[in-house]
Amino acid sequence: MSDPHAPASTPAQDPRPAIVLTGASRGIGHATVKKFSAEGWRVITCSRHAFSTKCPWPSGPEDHIQIDLSDPENLGYAVQEIRRRLEANGSRLQALVNNAGISPKDDGGKRLDSLSTPMHIWRHVFQVNFFAPIMLARGLFKELEAARGSIVNVTSIAGMRVHPFAGTAYATSKAALAALTREMAADFGPHGIRVNAIAPGEIDTSILSPGTEKLISDIPLRRLGQPSEVADTIHFLCSAPSAYVTGAEIHINGGQHV
Repeated sequence: MSDPHAPASTPAQDPRPAIVLTGASRGIGHATVKKFSAEGWRVITCSRHAFSTKCPWPSGPEDHIQIDLSDPENLGYAVQEIRRRLEANGSRLQALVNNAGISPKDDGGKRLDSLSTPMHIWRHVFQVNFFAPIMLARGLFKELEAARGSIVNVTSIAGMRVHPFAGTAYATSKAALAALTREMAADFGPHGIRVNAIAPGEIDTSILSPGTEKLISDIPLRRLGQPSEVADTIHFLCSAPSAYVTGAEIHINGGQHV
């Protein structure tokens, strides 16, 4: 018979640093999960897709949250669920990576410009690409502060120049996210939280638009980037070697921006 006066048991502490990553189901997100998992991090993923059995990292099914970032109410649920999972075993939230992003096309697969983008598409894109990152960062502020953690926002080369494939709503949302990164660095910094951005260019993933290969001749390194190269930079920004880096936007595009 148990002793009613015995102290309540506490959950086992998980010594691994924890990362929350949105948009984890493919491309850069998938490579980032594999990188952090290999480096011994606990990875909590968020995606509008259910967890795929093709994703080979430990505890993947248990630490995946299926969530629609375009729904503000779902974001509130996501924050509560992330907190619950962190508290369940005492994990410290060392990093938040806002990787999820959408770039809708028209019915023929062409980019939507500033004249043709319907207003409901503008709102949908900005909710996922711009508002979700700040809502998650604010919702998880106490956890990040306790760990003196790091936030990485994934912007894009399309936020700096007109892109032949990325639509106007996507491009302007990424430009806004770059500006938000600087503002967050100033606001979160006094609390010990670093905030940076990475701006990928043409990365070799399954979601590349047809015709991307024609852009290679304009890239100084004359090749597409690899998702693993982006993941390595994200890991750097979440780790000790970048301890004095905040408010930066790192271009990962083979020199395409010059």
